[in-house]
Amino acid sequence: MSSRNSIQYKIYATFLNNLAKELTKFYYLKLNKPFKVSNKLKGKGYDPVTTSDKAFEKFIRAKINKRFPKHQVIGEEFGHKKSSSDFTWVIDPIDGTRSFVIGNPTWSNLISLNFNGKPVLGLANFPVLKKYYINFSDKISYVVNNGKRKKIYVNKKIPFSKIKVSAAFHGWLSLDKQKKIPKILKLMQFPCADALSYAHLAEGKVDVVIQCSNKIWDIHPVMPIIKAAGGVISTWDNKDATRAGNILVSANLSIHNKILKLLRPALK
Repeated sequence: MSSRNSIQYKIYATFLNNLAKELTKFYYLKLNKPFKVSNKLKGKGYDPVTTSDKAFEKFIRAKINKRFPKHQVIGEEFGHKKSSSDFTWVIDPIDGTRSFVIGNPTWSNLISLNFNGKPVLGLANFPVLKKYYINFSDKISYVVNNGKRKKIYVNKKIPFSKIKVSAAFHGWLSLDKQKKIPKILKLMQFPCADALSYAHLAEGKVDVVIQCSNKIWDIHPVMPIIKAAGGVISTWDNKDATRAGNILVSANLSIHNKILKLLRPALK
């Protein structure tokens, strides 16, 4: 973030911080009840969406439109509201809809603020867990747990021999390609829990997260949080993670480069 925008960014970070609390209240007042589920893929696979996904996104869009009516908005469920603004909000109303459907508490509300296409502020709000992750600048990330705020950092000095790896292929990586990366499979000893795994890396609880087929609303909101906590993030082919797709996040550059090398055979 440039210094000349620091005052503006404080306004946006404060907005996201307040929105996290409002989203949790909204869930318990309006959405903590039975919901309807439909399949976006209609027999060609399973990609669930619920009435709660749509309600959350409408709620978030209304808050953004009221406060920043000229900004662009991109949401998973209701598409792109275009404008000439350099600012764009990217929304995943429920990241981990499958978890939401079965009552797993790891689902979250994900929101990023992008400036000229680059994510600069992010929020990952976990209503059932009563906590959220947020960055206030490009150097400061927090977890707010039951109202108590704590600065978070990746486990930067962890040696490769002791890394904790959380990974999921989401059905994207074929069995044949998985066979090409046996060392990665052996390292996969910790569960992958939607965006919570990325948040746990920013908090220093795991050291590597590997995921496939992320959309922009899956990854943009957590990128600023991870980077401000000291983490390294890219695609599997070491491109800018802003493009989404297959994502690798690591606690430091040395670990990141080693994991990239181990993943390489799966890209062929």
